[in-house]
Formats: sequence, structure tokens, C-alpha cells
Amino acid sequence: MIACAFEPGLRPVNGPCWGWPIGILAAVLLVAPALSAQGDEKESPKTSNLRKSRPALVGSSDGEIIQGINSKLAEKWKENKLAPSSRVSDHEFIRRASLDIIGRIATPKEISDFLKEPDGTRRARLIDRLLNAKEYASNWANIWTVLLMTRSGATEGATRIYHEQMHQWLEDEFAANKSWKEITINLLTASGKTNENGAVNYVLSQLGEPVPADTNEGMYTMVPLTSRTTRLFLGVQTQCTQCHDHPFNSGKQQNFWGINAFFRQVNAPKGRPDTTARAMARPLELTDNLQLNPGGQIFYENRKGLVLPSKPVFFLDKFRLPDPATNRRQELARLVTQNSFFGKAYVNRMWLHFFGRSFTNPVDDFGEHNEPSAPELLDELSSEFVHYGYDSKRLIRWICNSDAYNLSTVANKSNEKSDVEPLFSRMLLKALTPEQLFESLIVATQAEMFESKDNRKKLREKWMKDLTANFGDDEGNEVTFNGTVVQALMMMNGSDLNGAISSKEKGTVALTYVTKKNPKAIMDHLYLTALNRLPTPNESERILRIVRSAPVKSKDGLSMWQDLFWALLNSNEFVLNH
Repeated sequence: MIACAFEPGLRPVNGPCWGWPIGILAAVLLVAPALSAQGDEKESPKTSNLRKSRPALVGSSDGEIIQGINSKLAEKWKENKLAPSSRVSDHEFIRRASLDIIGRIATPKEISDFLKEPDGTRRARLIDRLLNAKEYASNWANIWTVLLMTRSGATEGATRIYHEQMHQWLEDEFAANKSWKEITINLLTASGKTNENGAVNYVLSQLGEPVPADTNEGMYTMVPLTSRTTRLFLGVQTQCTQCHDHPFNSGKQQNFWGINAFFRQVNAPKGRPDTTARAMARPLELTDNLQLNPGGQIFYENRKGLVLPSKPVFFLDKFRLPDPATNRRQELARLVTQNSFFGKAYVNRMWLHFFGRSFTNPVDDFGEHNEPSAPELLDELSSEFVHYGYDSKRLIRWICNSDAYNLSTVANKSNEKSDVEPLFSRMLLKALTPEQLFESLIVATQAEMFESKDNRKKLREKWMKDLTANFGDDEGNEVTFNGTVVQALMMMNGSDLNGAISSKEKGTVALTYVTKKNPKAIMDHLYLTALNRLPTPNESERILRIVRSAPVKSKDGLSMWQDLFWALLNSNEFVLNH
């Protein structure tokens, strides 16, 4: 198969596939314009900020909170002379919300049911259905397994098992709608065996290097765990201050090592995870040993070569452990979850997930050097989130019912420049994550190869290696999709994708051909399945004209529809969340 080329923007423009006339592929691949046609509807300031928050009223109703989001963003738009983009179409909204909330595109039946509901309430009702869907917990377990453990080793050797254990634990937590505070405390304080308590895999995967036994400073340096904990749960980057005070802001080296000391009684009696590809999975264990580093003092070297001591200190606070026998991880979990940045960090990261950009950029670097684009909104939304018990589903409901989340990706003259993106007057295009892409391909193709649970698991591992390499990285960052040759070749020339489409008896194309009969109905169903929308009049006219006039037709009549479906799945429109 010859790969299709992409012109700048969103239009795939050429590339004959499976031998049917070039004209039909050229017509089919002009699907991307739909993306632009459906808008119809002393002390460090950073440390000081860790203890201070702007006052905000709490206890409002859901409707009042949503209206508060709308009014605060509207004020920003007015101040900056921005006209918001138009309201996105229903077809695009269900695809967007499905990808964001449950991690996959919608099915034709889900779209049909959605459109049968009253116009004024269908989007709110859809959001509630998605929050209660079985895939909700699995999607958020996907997201947080990557954030907590990265994608490194997720499909290989023993570490694959540890990722799966973490995923299962998180899935159970999200399925029960546990509060984010409770989930965080459990992650920071978890103990036990990996095959009995999946939460221990967070700490075990971030232990760092062994500490010389004669120093009595603990078993491991806990350096990776320290920086990831402050970034994920407080939105504060401390990794730069491991070796020196931050050169561009007031971050202090002692911030890092003071928090690091809380982790120095962690004990891993069966060792660290073996990250070699051929390692066999074995149960590991995580405990706290109060005989390790009993005095709480550790040492670090500053840039001048001086070796300095530090005890457990939370961001230069005057706090000291009340008793040497205190469980330090439990105390740190208390300090983290009671801090004003804890709720803000989660709200900011959730905003990034749904809008493609957070109130700060980057998402995990709060401080005077990185002021939020809408500080009042972030403060009030965080205060309400805390007030309502750190309820993730409730926060999602507020965000997804907001006016901003319902806006099109299509820019107008007032908001087309990138410097106004932090004000959210239009939705940003987001590349699908490797996990979203895999789940969406399963839903779209309904291929026989996915019917077996074991086979589906093997295919997921195989696909995720390629998808991660081309659509994400080991740290969990997603690559911005720009129609690169590597990404195009990976999708288009994949034998598994071709196999999922080309079955003559099972799968979307074969079943659609048998049940729909009429060419227009077949085409419409394939578009709905792949792109969650109907073809535009122009697309419909051109494709049907070529179908009727194609000089070569296969005996079974499937090949042209297989090519059409293949082209839709390989379009930029499919691999983007818009």
C-alpha cells in the first residue's frame, strides 16, 4: 500500500489504496473540511503561595458553579475584545465528550439515542450517561496510570504486570467514585504487596537509586518520587531544585530535600521492579521501617560543594514531626492534601485534559513566574471542588456543561492567534492519546480480531508500543499531531488495521454492507462509525458519483467500501479530538 500524503492543515490529498480508482480516494480523503464546517451551534513567593489562596465563596449549586465559569470567562473575553467561536454541532459534541470522559469515540447507536433527546437537555444528559458508563473508570485509570508510572515498561516484561496492577486499583477507585483526596492519601501511604494492593506500585516505581547502608539515610534516594509527587499533587516543579536553588524563580533546594526526607523510611524488602525486558514478574512489597533514618536527617550538596542537612520540612514551613515514631508518609499525605495547591493542581490538570490547555502553562508549575490566565476562576472552581468532597465526577460535570466546552475549534478573526488561547474562547485541537486511539479503533472496526479477550490484550500490547512511539512518549506527554509522515505511515501501513477492515464476514464494513444495502445508507453509516458525523453534501455527492461510475467493481462489492472506511480511519479528523 502507498501511504497518503498530507497537505498543511487537515487535508489528506493523495495516495491510491488497494487498487481502486485514484478519484474515489481523492474524494473520500477530503473529510477534514468538516472540522471547519461544523461550528453551527524572603520567603519564596512560590512557598508563600503554597499557604495562601484567594478567598472564594463555596457551596453554590451545580448550576451556579457552571454559570460562574461562563460569566468569568465571558468577562475575560470582553476585556480582551474576543468573540467566542460558534457553538459546536451535536455530532462533534458527542464525539468530543465521549473521547474526553470515557476514552473512545461514540457508536452510531449512541449518536442516534443522543439526537432523539430534547435539544435543550441532550448534552447535559449525555454527560451524565458518560459519567456512569462502564468505560469511565477504565479511561481515568488509563490516564492516571500513565501520569503516576509513565508509559515506560507498560508493555514489556515484569513492569507490564505492575502497570496492570496499578490500572486495576485505579479503575476500582474511580468506579467507586472515591474522592481525589482519598485516592491521593492511599497512593502516598500505600503498603503491602504488589499483587494485593496495586497502589504500592506508585512509590515502588519511583524509588530512585540505593543509598549506602552506612549513611543511615534510608534505603533509596526517593528522588524520582519527590519530584513527581509535588508536580502531580501540588502542581509545583521541584526537580530543578534537587541540585541547586532555581536560577529563574525563588524555588529553594531545601524545598526538594525537605519533602524527600518524608520518604526515607520507605522499605522495599523484596527490591525494586526489574525493568529489563526479560524480567519475570514477582510480587514486590512496600512497607515503612521506622528503624531506617530514625533521626529524620538526610544530607544534600549545594552548588558550592557544601554538604547541608535537612529534616522532614514541608516547603520551608516551620512544621516539625511531632514524634519520631510518626509515620512520615502519612504525615506528608496529610500536609499535601490539606494544602491549598492540592485542589488547584487537580482542577488545573482536569482543565488541561478537557480543553487542551490549563490555566497555567505548563500545568504543573504554579508560582509567581507562571500566573494563571484566569486566577479567579481557578480559585473559585478549586474551592468548590474541595467543598464538595474532591468529587471528580462533579468537577467533570461542571466543566463539560460550561459554554466554553461547547465551543467549536474553528477560530474567528478575534481569537485566531495563539496568544489568546489561554482565555478559552475556542476549543483547541487535541491529538488522541495512544490509549484513546486504540479504544476508538476497536469501537470503529468491530473486527473479529478483538472478540477474544486474550487476543485483544495481545493486540493492545503490540499496538501500544507503536502508538506510544508515534503519538506519545514514556513520560505520558502526547505528541502534537501535525500530519507527519511517521504518524501517517504507522496508521496506514499497519497490517493489523488493514486486517480489521478487510474481513468479508465480520466487522463494520461487512456488516454494514449486508444490513444497509443502499449505497447512501452504507456511506452514512461508515461516516458515523468512523467520524461520528454524516458526510457533508459535497462529500456525499462526490463519493456516490464515483461509486456509480467506477470502471472496476469487486465481485463481492466490499472493496470500495473497505477503501472508504480505511481512508476515514486514516484521516486527520479521526486522530484528532476537536
